[in-house]
Amino acid sequence: MKIKRFVCNAFQENAYVVSEGADCIIIDPGFTSSELSGLYEYLAEENLSPSAILLTHSHPDHTCGLQALVERFGISVQSLQAETGAFPAEPFFGEDGNDAGAALYGFKVIATPGHTPDSVCYYNEAEHILFTGDTLFAGSIGRTDLPGGDYDSEIRSIMEKLIFLPGETDIYPGHGPASTIARERMENPFLEPFNEREEIEELN
Repeated sequence: MKIKRFVCNAFQENAYVVSEGADCIIIDPGFTSSELSGLYEYLAEENLSPSAILLTHSHPDHTCGLQALVERFGISVQSLQAETGAFPAEPFFGEDGNDAGAALYGFKVIATPGHTPDSVCYYNEAEHILFTGDTLFAGSIGRTDLPGGDYDSEIRSIMEKLIFLPGETDIYPGHGPASTIARERMENPFLEPFNEREEIEELN
């Protein structure tokens, strides 16, 4: 499995192309119109054909390239729910589960409300990969002061569904650098009451 990151738009949003062979999925396409050419060039160079778009949530910085990609490739869109109806999403979950686009690459869909009501993460247990959107970052968590955000839900989502995944799980967030579950479990200051001090000492 190959993962290519694109840093998009004024919010420095991370869009990802995940590929195996000639097929790929695109996660959180926050491409501006001027940035789409870079994506198209990459797909052509790698001989990749997108089969689905997965959204971690529906904020504009994660979806601004969505309409152009749907029109160009005629592919399906997977999201927890379409909050605004402004894009051709196919709502599929009110809870954790799997969908056709995610399952193609062995991803489980994990509902993680907090940053938004429709936030999800995509977890591949075999590959130790977790796409967290704006739920969990390297050294931080998603903001909850925007409409629909809820801090208590955010913390519950992280602590009940993410932080006890295997420590070697690589985190690919919606903004900023990659991390691991172990690193965030031990050092994320927003999770400080739960940090494993013994693990921190072992890490050092």
